[in-house]
Amino acid sequence: MRIPQDTRPELRADCSRCVGLCCVALAFARSADFAFDKPAGDPCVNLDDDYSCRIHPELRDRGFKGCTVFDCFGAGQQVTQQTFGGASWRDSGDTRAAMFAVFPLMRQVHELLWYVTEALALPAAASLHPALRRIRAEAQSIADAAPETILSTDLELVRAPAARLLRDAARLTREAGPIGAGPKRVPRSRIRPDTDLLGADLRDADLRGAELRGALLIAADLRNADLARAELIGADLRDARLDGADLRDAIYLTQPQVNAANGDARTRLPASLARPSHWR
Repeated sequence: MRIPQDTRPELRADCSRCVGLCCVALAFARSADFAFDKPAGDPCVNLDDDYSCRIHPELRDRGFKGCTVFDCFGAGQQVTQQTFGGASWRDSGDTRAAMFAVFPLMRQVHELLWYVTEALALPAAASLHPALRRIRAEAQSIADAAPETILSTDLELVRAPAARLLRDAARLTREAGPIGAGPKRVPRSRIRPDTDLLGADLRDADLRGAELRGALLIAADLRNADLARAELIGADLRDARLDGADLRDAIYLTQPQVNAANGDARTRLPASLARPSHWR
C-alpha cells in the first residue's frame, strides 16, 4: 500500500495565481488537439485580460483538447509568484522574455519534484529515501532560485541520477507484492518497457506489478483492469479506456496522463490526482 499523500498544492496547477503562461509562452500546432496554430510567445486569442480562458468550459467542444490535457505541475504559479515576485509578462519586454524562458524549465523541475515525491511515498523503496530526499532538496533549490540561476542550470545533472533512483524505487515496489496472476493475467512477453499496446484489448486484465514504463497505450481498452503497482512513468494513455480500472496504487501516474484518458465514476485514482471533468 502507498503511504497517504498530502495534496501537494505547490505541485498542482493553480491558474488563479498564474498570468496565463501556458497560453502565451508555449506554441501549439493545428491538429486534433488544437483548433489552430499558435507560435510561442503569442497570446492565445482565447486568453482574457484577467489571464483566464474565455472558452474554458467548452475547450474540448471547440477543438482544444490539448489544453485540457496539459498540466504545469504548479510551475505557472511558481514562476509568477515566486521567481518574478508577482510580475506579469505584460509589464516589460525584458520580463516577458525572461518569464517565457524560465517557464518550460520550471515545468521540468516541478515534474521531477512530483515524481520524487511519489517515490518517497513508496514504503518498499525506503532504502532509497535518503538519496531521493537529497534529489528533492536539490531540485527545490533550483525551483526557488533567481531567473538567471535557473536559466544557467544544467537540469540533466539532476535528472539523470533522479531517473535511476525512480526506476529502482519502482522496481522495489513492483517486486514487493504479487505479480499479476489472475485469470486475466497478461503474458509477461507482452508487458515490457516501451511496448506497443496501441488499441490493445486489456479489459479485466490483471496488470499488478506490470512494468509499463513508456508503454504506448493509446486507445487501449483497460476497462476494469487492475493496475496496482504497475509502473506507468512515460506511458502514453491518450484516449485509453479506464472505466472501472483500479489505479489507486499505480506507480508514477500523473495528472496529464489521467487527463488524456477516458474514465467514469467507477475509475479509482490515487488520492493525489483529480478526476477530469470530461469523464462520465
